[in-house]
Formats: sequence, C-alpha cells, structure tokens
Amino acid sequence: MIFDTHLHLIDRQALHYPWLSSVPALNRDFLHEQYALEARRAGIEGAFHMEVDVHPNDIEAETAHVKALATNADSLVRGAIASCRPEESGFPAYLDRVRSEPFVKGFRRVLHVVPDDVSEGALFRENIRRIGGGLTFDLCVLPHQIPKAIALIDLAPETTFVLDHCGVPDIKGGIEHPWREHIAEISRRPNVVAKISGIVAYANPDEWSVETLRPYAEHVITSFGWDRVVWGSDWPVCTLGGGLSTWVAATHALLAGTSIDERSQLLSANAKRLWRV
Repeated sequence: MIFDTHLHLIDRQALHYPWLSSVPALNRDFLHEQYALEARRAGIEGAFHMEVDVHPNDIEAETAHVKALATNADSLVRGAIASCRPEESGFPAYLDRVRSEPFVKGFRRVLHVVPDDVSEGALFRENIRRIGGGLTFDLCVLPHQIPKAIALIDLAPETTFVLDHCGVPDIKGGIEHPWREHIAEISRRPNVVAKISGIVAYANPDEWSVETLRPYAEHVITSFGWDRVVWGSDWPVCTLGGGLSTWVAATHALLAGTSIDERSQLLSANAKRLWRV
C-alpha cells in the first residue's frame, strides 16, 4: 500500500486560488471524491493534503476546510501540510496556533514563485529555525535555487526539511546538470528528506516513458538512501503528465528489482515514521 504525502485538493467554491487563472488545465475543481476513487484503485491508503497556494487571507481557512473533509468516514486525508509566510512578523503566533493542532504535520512556502531574497531574509530564516522539531518544512524550489535551499537548511539544523518533486528537474529538456550535483550536495544534510513526487509533470507529456524518468528518480534515491525518501502523487498537477494511475504505475516500474523493504520504505514506512501517522 502507498501513503501519498502530496495531495492537492482544489475547491473554488470554498477557497480562492489566484494562480489558477494562469494554468487553464488546472483551473477547475479537483475534489476528494474524484481523487479517492482513483487512489484506492491504485493502492493508496492515506494522504496528506499539501497546501495549494491559496490567497493569503485563506491560509488558515484552507487547513480548516481540509480538516473538515478528513472527518468524513470515507476520507483518505490523514493530515495537512499548511501554507505559511515565514517572511512575516506574524509567523511565530501562527506557529503557536498550529502546534496546538495535531492535524497539521508541517508547512510549505513555495519559493520559486517569489524573489530569491524572500528566503534569504533574516526574519524568514529565524522563523524557519523556530519550527524546530515536530513539524516539517517542504522546500519547493527550481534546480538553480537548490544552493539557496542548502543555505537555509544549514541555518536551521533542528528543522526537518522535505525536498519536493526530486528538486524539480527539467526532464522535458533532458537537463541533468547542475541539478545532479545540487542533489548530491543537499542530500549530505541529515535533516533533509527527498520526495519522489509528480515528476511526470516535468516530462514531455506525449513522449516520456519510465526510462525517461529513471535517471532522475534513481539519482535522488541513491543520493538520499532508502530511509530518507517518501512518495507523493502531486495530484492534480500529475494530470499534466498522464495522471495519478499512470504515475503510480511508473513508480512501480521504477522500483522493479528492489527489495520489499526498500519499496515499503519509499511508498509508506518512511512517511509514517517521519510524521508519526
């Protein structure tokens, strides 16, 4: 069975998503019922909701909305990675509120949609240090930004970081450098976990095969080791490269020949250990 650490749900009646207007293929509702039907058929037993960059006024409303969904008897949602703004002075108070809410397992602030100096600011870095143990911080950066992520990691050794989407390699362009070197370097930090998630969205949707993805997925797994990798669907973004079932099938093909223990670690055990679910 698979634990999905990276599920996005989009409900435009409940929340506001300013960025959706620039991505027509995703500018519609993607609800739990649609995901759950396909996910169960693919062997997914549970999932964490990943924040969807809602309007800043909706950040805490998004968590409340997803938590309400999780109370349904047929829900696959087991927790949430919440949006945050560590660059703002109100973050410490927000962090205190989140600590009292066990449904929230960590935070994410997508860094490739803001200027690089946001994550280089003193307040941002201090607030990331404040997270410390118990909650994680997802890093969503482009390959050329990985060194900046490394600088942030080195300043917050007590915080556990999760590198999303294998570091977002340019698979469509077939570009492995300097992404490959940056992955090797960031993996040397023991407080970083890598997420094998949704990379089908970064390949040519009409041409990719398992062998297209293999150099990227295998390099991340080799660099981090089987005990520091987790799996994520990145649904519905993965629909840009074939969809959830296609990505699950590709994952199993990529793992052919590995041991049962190795597959278990990547697909579920590491996530359950890291987030205590």
